[in-house]
Amino acid sequence: MNKEERIKELVDILNEASRRYYNGMEEMMSNFEWDALFDELSVLENETGIVLPDSPTKRAGYEEEEKGEKEEHEFPALSLAKTKDIEELKAFAGERDIYLSYKLDGLTLVVTYDGGKLTKILTRGNGHIGTNITKLKTAINGIPSEIKEKGHVVVRGEALISYTDFEIINDTIESEDERYANPRNLASGTLSLDDPEEVKKRNVRFVAFTLVHLDRELVSFGDRMKLLKDNGFEVVEHKATNRDSLKAVVDEFTEKVEQGKMDYPVDGLVITYDDTDYARTGSVTGHHATRAGLAFKWQDTVVKSKLLFVEWSCAISTISPVAVFEPVELEGTTVQRASLCNISEMERLGIGSEGSTLDIIKSNKIIPKVVAVEEKCGELIIPDKCPVCGSPTKIEISKKSGTKTLRCTNQKCPAKSIKRFNRFVSKQGMDIDGMSIQTIVRFVNEGFIHNAADFFKLNRFYEKIEGLEGFGEKSVANLDAAIKKSRKVNPVNLIFSLCIPKIGYDAAKQIINAMGFSAFKDAAISKSDFEGIKLIGNERTKCIHDYFDDQDNLKEFNDLLEVVDIVEEERIEVEKTLSGMVFVVTGDVFNYKNRNELKDYIESRGGTVTGSVSSKTNYLINNDVESTSSKNKKAKEIGIPIISEDEFIRRFNPTRSL
Repeated sequence: MNKEERIKELVDILNEASRRYYNGMEEMMSNFEWDALFDELSVLENETGIVLPDSPTKRAGYEEEEKGEKEEHEFPALSLAKTKDIEELKAFAGERDIYLSYKLDGLTLVVTYDGGKLTKILTRGNGHIGTNITKLKTAINGIPSEIKEKGHVVVRGEALISYTDFEIINDTIESEDERYANPRNLASGTLSLDDPEEVKKRNVRFVAFTLVHLDRELVSFGDRMKLLKDNGFEVVEHKATNRDSLKAVVDEFTEKVEQGKMDYPVDGLVITYDDTDYARTGSVTGHHATRAGLAFKWQDTVVKSKLLFVEWSCAISTISPVAVFEPVELEGTTVQRASLCNISEMERLGIGSEGSTLDIIKSNKIIPKVVAVEEKCGELIIPDKCPVCGSPTKIEISKKSGTKTLRCTNQKCPAKSIKRFNRFVSKQGMDIDGMSIQTIVRFVNEGFIHNAADFFKLNRFYEKIEGLEGFGEKSVANLDAAIKKSRKVNPVNLIFSLCIPKIGYDAAKQIINAMGFSAFKDAAISKSDFEGIKLIGNERTKCIHDYFDDQDNLKEFNDLLEVVDIVEEERIEVEKTLSGMVFVVTGDVFNYKNRNELKDYIESRGGTVTGSVSSKTNYLINNDVESTSSKNKKAKEIGIPIISEDEFIRRFNPTRSL
């Protein structure tokens, strides 16, 4: 293959990888592999002078495929030139004052304000055209609906999902087609969803990294970042420096990542001139502005190790492979495990059996990752039995992506209860502090947990747990204290933790408020009527009866009652001052802790809270009474009063202080 043919091949490969990366799809290669191919393409283009029109070296981002209205950016959101050489960073800085910040690894958004009001949110797209996702403005944490700064303001930042939230969300997604490769992938997929409520559940946070436009003059990058912070934005961590002190600051920022102190993903560092007027004087290519900033990508340290075995761990119904290899020192820590994702990834890498030589890096300085097999020994062996229950396994091929995934065929496998167990231990459930979904998966795979009651019998395995990687005497003591504390449980939390279909926290509260726990238990098992209770109609009644008809569920429930103490609060009758009234609550609240607390108050007084304005609505509660939102427009059209939270308190909860 000659150089021209190789250039074309590299452009095709990199563009397909970018298409997947920027559209929330399963990734076809690691960042390590992408960077290596990109560098190879750059060298070949420089040697030959051949640059194809669609070369990724000349384009920022990639055209997004998600639904939504496309709009041209007022100010192009271009990429930054990149380097792995600290001397190039120093040369870029020259004699000027600069700022160093983290290069966030999420989905870039451009947020616009006019007259202090949020008017638009665009995704980056290909840098010139993005997708309008303003409908998600209430679902993304960190984007203020109003700011103090008036005039026309444009802010650029990153939508991020933390590593913690990524692991929790991904481990509860049963379908392989819907799972995500990393937090950045999940953020991209999340912001392509239509339902703001679904987006809100995923804890997307917006972190601003630059003030693109301000009507008044403010030259200093540092002052512009301070202005963003003063107007309610979370801003990327940044520090003033210069050419002489740059290396020390780079080391300081890098060490923080290596020590695992960053819960959100970063994939490098960025230096920016403090003089933003000077930064705008550089030339512009289709890919980047030459003085806008320079990205520093860490040199990936590659170490070799021998594969000891592949560990298969079952969660929900997916059996996932993990490479366990001889311990090696890698960027300050000892590593001996790395996820292999699925069978397709194992085949792509060429994973063999014990003794195979692996190349391992720390992706973004954090996550151990196998990037190549240097020497393969033997053949990959796919287990034919589930590691948890011993039932036959099957290889499932995704219709969407063609990904091969190993699954357990046993519908009653304890691992399929991971999602249910995660709700069981949650704060609204049994509230077992520190019991993460990763720990649940580990304990299920170790055979410690088969049903809900087993969480309160873990003391049988404390000695074994102390010997597990990541645990020790102190963590077991903390676990024991959390379990003992959670034994005393309010019946509302217990009912919620059972995962009865259609019986959420609000329905559980209505049941307990109406009849108490003993009566609920008797009615559930004897198939008595619940329909007189608000929120519990025919459908929910059937769900309760069907749940307790299942003998496995009934046994688990009875086993649970033997290991917990039900603490019933005295039911105090309150005056139903809002009986028959219907409210809609929208926007932020300030006096109540959150909208749920306001909703609880309304329902405790006999009122109803619905999600949409209709002719049956008595009041729309919105602190932005003059908002042009769809709910406000609908309320005005049909003559429904719009009141603020303070007005609601004055009228309907006068004992609460303003």
